[in-house]
Amino acid sequence: MPASDYVKNLRARVGHDLIMFPTVSAIILNDRGEILLGQRSDNHQWSVIAGMMDPGEQPADALVREVEEETGVQVKIERLAGVALHEVVYGNGDRCHMVNTWFRCRAVGGEARVNDAESIAVGWFAPDALPELNPFALVRIRTSLEEDAPAWFAQPGENEIPGY
Repeated sequence: MPASDYVKNLRARVGHDLIMFPTVSAIILNDRGEILLGQRSDNHQWSVIAGMMDPGEQPADALVREVEEETGVQVKIERLAGVALHEVVYGNGDRCHMVNTWFRCRAVGGEARVNDAESIAVGWFAPDALPELNPFALVRIRTSLEEDAPAWFAQPGENEIPGY
Protein backbone atom coordinates (compact mmCIF):
# COMPACT_ATOMS: atom_id res chain seq x y z
CA MET A 1 0.00 0.00 0.00
CA PRO A 2 1.41 3.40 -0.84
CA ALA A 3 2.28 5.43 2.23
CA SER A 4 1.30 9.08 2.56
CA ASP A 5 4.00 11.74 2.76
CA TYR A 6 3.14 12.07 6.46
CA VAL A 7 3.89 8.37 7.09
CA LYS A 8 7.01 8.44 4.89
CA ASN A 9 8.37 11.39 6.90
CA LEU A 10 7.72 9.61 10.21
CA ARG A 11 9.31 6.39 8.98
CA ALA A 12 12.38 8.32 7.79
CA ARG A 13 12.87 9.41 11.40
CA VAL A 14 11.99 6.24 13.35
CA GLY A 15 12.73 3.44 10.90
CA HIS A 16 10.76 0.28 11.69
CA ASP A 17 10.08 1.28 15.33
CA LEU A 18 6.55 1.41 16.69
CA ILE A 19 4.27 4.25 15.56
CA MET A 20 0.66 4.75 16.65
CA PHE A 21 -1.84 5.81 13.97
CA PRO A 22 -5.55 6.71 14.03
CA THR A 23 -7.48 4.57 11.53
CA VAL A 24 -11.08 4.03 10.47
CA SER A 25 -13.08 1.05 9.18
CA ALA A 26 -16.44 0.80 7.48
CA ILE A 27 -18.94 -2.02 7.75
CA ILE A 28 -20.99 -1.11 4.69
CA LEU A 29 -24.41 -2.65 4.11
CA ASN A 30 -26.50 -2.54 0.95
CA ASP A 31 -30.30 -2.84 0.67
CA ARG A 32 -29.99 -6.66 0.61
CA GLY A 33 -28.08 -6.69 3.92
CA GLU A 34 -24.82 -7.69 2.23
CA ILE A 35 -21.44 -6.41 3.44
CA LEU A 36 -18.91 -4.74 1.14
CA LEU A 37 -15.40 -6.17 1.45
CA GLY A 38 -12.14 -5.54 -0.37
CA GLN A 39 -9.40 -8.00 -1.26
CA ARG A 40 -6.14 -6.27 -0.35
CA SER A 41 -3.41 -5.95 -2.96
CA ASP A 42 -0.57 -6.33 -0.42
CA ASN A 43 -1.53 -9.70 1.10
CA HIS A 44 -4.53 -10.81 -1.04
CA GLN A 45 -6.69 -11.21 2.08
CA TRP A 46 -10.30 -10.06 2.21
CA SER A 47 -11.04 -7.36 4.75
CA VAL A 48 -13.42 -4.57 5.67
CA ILE A 49 -12.74 -1.24 3.97
CA ALA A 50 -10.32 0.74 6.14
CA GLY A 51 -7.59 3.34 6.10
CA MET A 52 -5.50 5.85 7.98
CA MET A 53 -6.76 9.27 8.93
CA ASP A 54 -4.88 12.27 7.60
CA PRO A 55 -3.62 14.90 10.06
CA GLY A 56 -6.48 17.26 10.95
CA GLU A 57 -9.15 14.95 9.52
CA GLN A 58 -12.23 13.93 11.51
CA PRO A 59 -12.88 10.15 11.67
CA ALA A 60 -16.22 10.39 9.81
CA ASP A 61 -14.64 12.43 7.00
CA ALA A 62 -11.74 9.96 6.73
CA LEU A 63 -14.19 7.06 6.54
CA VAL A 64 -16.29 8.58 3.76
CA ARG A 65 -13.11 9.50 1.84
CA GLU A 66 -11.48 6.06 2.24
CA VAL A 67 -14.61 4.15 1.15
CA GLU A 68 -15.06 6.22 -2.00
CA GLU A 69 -11.33 6.19 -2.83
CA GLU A 70 -11.08 2.41 -2.48
CA THR A 71 -14.48 1.24 -3.80
CA GLY A 72 -16.29 4.06 -5.64
CA VAL A 73 -19.20 3.69 -3.17
CA GLN A 74 -20.70 6.66 -1.31
CA VAL A 75 -21.91 5.90 2.22
CA LYS A 76 -24.07 7.34 4.94
CA ILE A 77 -22.79 6.62 8.44
CA GLU A 78 -25.52 5.05 10.59
CA ARG A 79 -23.66 4.69 13.86
CA LEU A 80 -20.35 4.39 15.64
CA ALA A 81 -19.87 0.65 16.18
CA GLY A 82 -16.61 0.45 18.10
CA VAL A 83 -13.05 1.49 18.81
CA ALA A 84 -10.02 -0.63 19.64
CA LEU A 85 -6.26 -0.75 19.47
CA HIS A 86 -4.68 -3.48 17.37
CA GLU A 87 -1.11 -4.19 16.35
CA VAL A 88 0.07 -4.48 12.76
CA VAL A 89 3.52 -5.55 11.61
CA TYR A 90 4.08 -5.07 7.88
CA GLY A 91 6.19 -7.35 5.72
CA ASN A 92 9.02 -4.82 5.69
CA GLY A 93 9.16 -4.86 9.52
CA ASP A 94 7.31 -1.58 10.17
CA ARG A 95 5.49 -1.86 13.53
CA CYS A 96 2.25 0.02 14.13
CA HIS A 97 -0.42 0.27 16.78
CA MET A 98 -3.62 1.24 15.03
CA VAL A 99 -6.35 2.92 17.05
CA ASN A 100 -9.27 1.89 14.85
CA THR A 101 -12.69 3.51 14.97
CA TRP A 102 -15.29 1.57 13.02
CA PHE A 103 -18.70 2.63 11.79
CA ARG A 104 -21.79 0.89 10.49
CA CYS A 105 -22.65 2.46 7.14
CA ARG A 106 -25.28 2.24 4.42
CA ALA A 107 -24.34 2.41 0.73
CA VAL A 108 -26.19 5.37 -0.81
CA GLY A 109 -24.52 5.80 -4.20
CA GLY A 110 -21.85 4.70 -6.61
CA GLU A 111 -21.12 1.20 -7.82
CA ALA A 112 -18.68 -1.11 -6.03
CA ARG A 113 -15.47 -1.50 -8.02
CA VAL A 114 -11.73 -1.60 -7.53
CA ASN A 115 -11.05 2.12 -7.46
CA ASP A 116 -7.36 2.33 -6.48
CA ALA A 117 -4.22 0.21 -6.11
CA GLU A 118 -5.04 -0.88 -2.53
CA SER A 119 -7.45 -3.62 -3.66
CA ILE A 120 -7.47 -6.32 -6.31
CA ALA A 121 -11.19 -7.07 -5.88
CA VAL A 122 -14.26 -5.77 -4.07
CA GLY A 123 -17.54 -7.56 -3.53
CA TRP A 124 -20.79 -7.76 -1.63
CA PHE A 125 -21.18 -10.77 0.70
CA ALA A 126 -24.10 -12.08 2.72
CA PRO A 127 -23.21 -12.13 6.45
CA ASP A 128 -23.53 -15.93 6.47
CA ALA A 129 -21.34 -16.36 3.35
CA LEU A 130 -18.25 -14.26 4.10
CA PRO A 131 -14.84 -15.18 2.67
CA GLU A 132 -12.06 -16.03 5.11
CA LEU A 133 -11.41 -12.94 7.26
CA ASN A 134 -8.98 -12.19 10.07
CA PRO A 135 -10.43 -12.21 13.59
CA PHE A 136 -10.32 -8.41 13.97
CA ALA A 137 -12.43 -7.98 10.81
CA LEU A 138 -14.95 -10.44 12.24
CA VAL A 139 -15.13 -8.50 15.54
CA ARG A 140 -15.83 -5.29 13.63
CA ILE A 141 -18.52 -6.96 11.54
CA ARG A 142 -20.18 -8.68 14.51
CA THR A 143 -20.33 -5.51 16.60
CA SER A 144 -21.63 -3.48 13.66
CA LEU A 145 -24.45 -5.91 12.89
CA GLU A 146 -25.80 -5.87 16.45
CA GLU A 147 -28.93 -3.74 16.20
CA ASP A 148 -29.19 -0.80 18.62
CA ALA A 149 -26.03 -1.89 20.45
CA PRO A 150 -23.78 0.73 22.02
CA ALA A 151 -20.34 1.21 20.50
CA TRP A 152 -17.98 -1.61 21.46
CA PHE A 153 -14.73 -0.87 23.29
CA ALA A 154 -12.28 -2.76 25.46
CA GLN A 155 -13.13 -2.30 29.10
CA PRO A 156 -10.46 -0.83 31.40
CA GLY A 157 -7.81 -3.48 31.98
CA GLU A 158 -8.77 -5.56 28.94
CA ASN A 159 -5.75 -5.97 26.73
CA GLU A 160 -7.24 -8.46 24.31
CA ILE A 161 -10.04 -8.07 21.80
CA PRO A 162 -12.42 -11.03 22.23
CA GLY A 163 -11.93 -13.46 19.35
CA TYR A 164 -8.81 -11.65 18.13
